[in-house]
Parts: sequence; structure tokens; C-alpha cells
Amino acid sequence: MKREDYISWDEYFMGISLLSGMRSKDPSTQVGACIVDMHNRIVSIGYNGFVNGCSDEDFPWEREGEFLETKYPYVVHAEQNAILNARGKNLEGCRIYVNLFPCHDCARNIIQSGIKKVYYLDDKYKDTDSTKASKFMFDKAGVEYVRFVPKNEKIEISFKAQG
Repeated sequence: MKREDYISWDEYFMGISLLSGMRSKDPSTQVGACIVDMHNRIVSIGYNGFVNGCSDEDFPWEREGEFLETKYPYVVHAEQNAILNARGKNLEGCRIYVNLFPCHDCARNIIQSGIKKVYYLDDKYKDTDSTKASKFMFDKAGVEYVRFVPKNEKIEISFKAQG
């Protein structure tokens, strides 16, 4: 008799997204992204962080202050990192799992890459112009966005050998 308590594909991919976000060194916001093709194969992953080749010690993590003294001009968002990490793979028709609803910059990249479905956990910036612009672009481009509601509140991972 097979196990009944296994996780769904959506829980698996959102879990990969959350696990990827744990790689972020951002003290306030850790976002991960997981791009998946129509065969449930992971095509790429990413998380928010500074560009390759730049030391985390040389850039600010602040959210407030003069623009060039904050993280905003330097950080690559999780969705953008996942798209760039795909290194030219065809993303047409793929879906992306992300824990935070994409900003307008990421929405443009998602649309341009050919991704057709966005699963997200949280839409905490839903009243901002950036999120409103994202949804407007997604609607016009035919990109579906779905709030992911997990059936489990948490999934536990153990490094202890199984079975």
C-alpha cells in the first residue's frame, strides 16, 4: 500500500521556492523562485541577492535612506535570478512559484520569458502601484496568477537518514 501523506507537486515546488529564499542574505526580505515546465521538471531556481561577482560586504542592505545607500539599485529579485539562471532554456509555457507576488519589474521579465502561470504565497504589497501594474500586465498578456493555499501549514525537513 502506498504512502498517503506525500506532498502535492504545488507544495513541492513552493517548498523549493521557500528553501531557495533561505539562501538570501537580505535581513528583511527573503524571496525564492522556482520555474517548472509542463512535465513538472524544475528548469531553474533563484533568490534575491546581489549580482554575481559582487561581495555582500561591499553593498548596503538598508531599506531607507538615499537611493544609492539602500539595497534597491543593487539587488536582483528572485524571479529575475531564476529567469537568468535558466541560461537560455526555453521558458515558454512554464510556471513560476514565488513566495511574494512579483513586482512590476519581475512581471515584465516573467511575461517576456514566456512563463504563463504564477503561483504566489503572499500579496502583502497588493495596494502598491507596482503590484497593480504587475496584475494589469499579467492580465493583458494572459499570464495567470494564483494565490497558493497549502494544505499543510509547514513541511519539515530532516537531515537524518530516512528509511
